[in-house]
Amino acid sequence: MHLRFIKKVKAEVSLYDPIGVDKEGNEISLIDILGTDPEVVADMVENTFEKNRLLEKVHKLSRREKKVLEMRFGLGTSARKTQREIARALGISRSYVSRIEKRALNKLTKDFNVEGCQ
Repeated sequence: MHLRFIKKVKAEVSLYDPIGVDKEGNEISLIDILGTDPEVVADMVENTFEKNRLLEKVHKLSRREKKVLEMRFGLGTSARKTQREIARALGISRSYVSRIEKRALNKLTKDFNVEGCQ
């Protein structure tokens, strides 16, 4: 209930915000009740945000670049594929797949560097 109330009041909830007290009067935070090492939970949350940022940038790529990266790295629902498998599926050469992949990765790297996220 406390989390629902906080959610209505403010948009962000920190894993370290106090949400109550235990029997001994010690403050309890959300991370305490998740039942996992706090560093693991923080890493999972950070990875989720980073993944979402990456997917936003991938959607800005051309259709072909996006398709090659999705197939190559298993983004979304597809499994990871080799450049040769991608080339067969798209009806292009393996070297062209390599060039498309390299160009797309360079665009993403440049976009992240512009944001200051190296």
